Amino acid sequence: MFKHVFLTGPPGVGKTTLVQKACEALVSSGVGVEGFYTEEVREGGRRVGFDVVTMTGERGHLSRIRDVAGASHGRREYTVGQYVVDLPSFENLALPLFRNVGSAAGASRKVFVIDEIGKMELFSQSFIRSVRQTLDGSSCTILGTIPIPKGKPLGLVEEVRSRRDVKVFTVSKENRNAILQDILAALQDCLKHTA
Repeated sequence: MFKHVFLTGPPGVGKTTLVQKACEALVSSGVGVEGFYTEEVREGGRRVGFDVVTMTGERGHLSRIRDVAGASHGRREYTVGQYVVDLPSFENLALPLFRNVGSAAGASRKVFVIDEIGKMELFSQSFIRSVRQTLDGSSCTILGTIPIPKGKPLGLVEEVRSRRDVKVFTVSKENRNAILQDILAALQDCLKHTA
């Protein structure tokens, strides 16, 4: 019996787009959706970083490439490839969403979006704790994304992937246009069991 649905697949395959489409369908069927997704930030046709965007449209930096990020002013710097992660900005926007997730009335008809649990987000110990608590809690179903295994395994990502209560869909260029109905059916199934 699954409680949560996660999408995995290579970068740029369309996981976030599928999450957004699933959320639109859920909202139009009366399901509450909270949480956040990650969006590419482009300037002059080139990717300069990523933002965290909440379901209510609030936006904050997740990362920027070094020449755009500027100096870190003595703070510890977290980097993934050419990107400097803005941990305070990410935590200020994402962590309060976790605190609110179980508190609302009728939380069982709610889907909480975590897009994504990846290298950048995993610099935050508070984020890791919040994800684990939300996965273990019974108040909501999570719709999330995780990267495909590559290189050194990421602890929390592998933990999510191997959980018995998580259904993982692998998104590919071949199936991304056809998989939405399967994702929605799995989420509706999860919602029945958390109610």
